[in-house]
Amino acid sequence: VQLQASGGGLVQAGGSLRLSCAASGRTFINYAMGWFRQAPGKEREFVAATVRSGGAPFYGDSVKGRFTFSRDSAKNTVFLQMNSLKPEDTAVYFCAAGSAILSTVRQKSSYNYWGQGTLVTVSS
Repeated sequence: VQLQASGGGLVQAGGSLRLSCAASGRTFINYAMGWFRQAPGKEREFVAATVRSGGAPFYGDSVKGRFTFSRDSAKNTVFLQMNSLKPEDTAVYFCAAGSAILSTVRQKSSYNYWGQGTLVTVSS
């Protein structure tokens, strides 16, 4: 199983980026897929996810209203549209997949598979 994330880069505050993560090796239609991020010196934190394809997305409090999570089951791919970016959004963003359920969707320990990460840098 491989998760390949892409789309990171350098953007000014207020700008937008769209991250993509393509999964290969198995399908994750009935599994959770999502995004976490880790800033230097900080814990990896939950950003967004759904527990299955077609399910309603969950968001971390710091990104609600600015980020939009989506899944394309046919392509086994998830996306993260990030708008109104702030310097504090600067981090390595990781896509993840696994057996998380509604009560554990925000817990990184509930995800079995991780991508390599893509760096997002937001300048002020």
